[in-house]
Amino acid sequence: MRILGVYVRYETVMLALIVVFILSMIAQGKVRRVFNRYNAIPGSRNIPASQAAREMLLDNGSDVSVHAVQGTLTDHYDPRNGTVGLSTDVYDSTSVAALAIAAHEIGHVLQYQENYAPIRWRTVILPTANLGATIGPYMILIGLFMNLYPLAVIGLVLYGAMFLFQLVTLPVELNASARGMELLDRGGYIDYANRTDAQKVLSAAAWTYVLAALGSLLSFLRFFMLVNGNRRRN
Repeated sequence: MRILGVYVRYETVMLALIVVFILSMIAQGKVRRVFNRYNAIPGSRNIPASQAAREMLLDNGSDVSVHAVQGTLTDHYDPRNGTVGLSTDVYDSTSVAALAIAAHEIGHVLQYQENYAPIRWRTVILPTANLGATIGPYMILIGLFMNLYPLAVIGLVLYGAMFLFQLVTLPVELNASARGMELLDRGGYIDYANRTDAQKVLSAAAWTYVLAALGSLLSFLRFFMLVNGNRRRN
C-alpha cells in the first residue's frame, strides 16, 4: 500500500519490526554495560546519588522525597505521590553513572514543577495509551475476524494513542537529561573531564526511547495495513 506517496509492503514492515526489536534488546544491554563502566568512576564530591538528588531538589524548592527501590535501573519519578525512586545500584553509589541517572530523575521533577508542555501532553495521552496497549490489538483482531470494520478502527485509534505517547516521551526524556546535566554542572557533582562520561550514560538510555517510539510506529503501521486491507476486500 502507499503511505505518503511511498509504496510499502506488509512484509517490509514486519521485517523492520523484527530488526527494531533486536536493536532494542541490544540497546537495553548497552545501557547496563555503559552504567557498569561508569559506575566505577567516582563523582567529584564523593557523595551518594541519593544525597545529591535531595540537594538538587532542595536547591529548586521542591518537597519531593527520595527513597530506594528494588530492581536494576528501576529509577523513576512518580508524580502521583511526589517521590523519586532510585534503584539499589544507584541510591548509595557515588559514581558518575549513578549521579547522572539521579539528576535525570530530578529533571523530571522540574518538568512537572514548571508545567513543561510535553509532560502535560503525555499525562493527557496516558489513560488512552494504556487502554490502547491493553485492548487495542484485541479489538483490531476481533474486528477483522468478525468483519466488524468499525470495531477494528476504534481499536486502531486506541492503539495509535500508544504511539503518540511514545513519541511525546522522546522530548520529555531528552529534556530531562539536559536538565540533569545542568544540575550536575551547577552543583559541581562531576568534574569537567567526566562530563562526557555522564552524557554517555544518558545517551545510552535515550536510544531505548528512540527505538521504543520507532517500534510503536511500526506496530501501528502493521495494524493499519491489516485494517485497511480488510476494508478494501469488503
